[in-house]
Amino acid sequence: MTRNPEPPLAIAIMAKAPIAGLAKTRLIPLLGADGAAELQGWLLQRTVATALAADLGPVSLWCTPDTSHPAFVDCGRDGRLSLHRQPEGDLGQRMLVAAQTSATAAGVLLIGTDCPMLDARRLRRAAAGLREHDAVLLPAEDGGYVLLGLRQVATELFSDISWSTDQVLTQTRHRLSVLGWRWKEPETLWDIDHPADYLRLQAMRATDKR
Repeated sequence: MTRNPEPPLAIAIMAKAPIAGLAKTRLIPLLGADGAAELQGWLLQRTVATALAADLGPVSLWCTPDTSHPAFVDCGRDGRLSLHRQPEGDLGQRMLVAAQTSATAAGVLLIGTDCPMLDARRLRRAAAGLREHDAVLLPAEDGGYVLLGLRQVATELFSDISWSTDQVLTQTRHRLSVLGWRWKEPETLWDIDHPADYLRLQAMRATDKR
């Protein structure tokens, strides 16, 4: 029996395959191609485990370039989540399809795999916020966001956004305001894009082991 009495809320994870030379390219100078890919694989596994542990509803993994990578196959092996190939288009177009396809009547939480601070407790808190608001945002320190929760999917939130820049959060807030939606931002988190972020991760993991 599930521990969650609320209507099921979908979680859609946007993920890149941990392929050496293509994964976490900004960290290759620090970790090497294989090391960066290994980190991507670890982040993928952690995110999937977190989403399943939150026990909010159906979990889907949206994979690029496709679902055939062994890391993706392993994630879906026990049937607890569904695997999907990300469609063509920019990040916004891919996220839109994932949101539209995955959303339940209660909505959807869209997340990536780059934020090791995003744990099951924070996902449940976002879900609780979504029950009282139209949307939930977890901003990232770099000007993006690590989670977007929606009770209904609006195309305006995914089109004409300057993806992979420090304007993503500001532009998304503006779109939410134009829509007239009420949204909640429980806290700001950090994700892993640069060598300094990796050093923070190492410090976090060392603390977790104490």
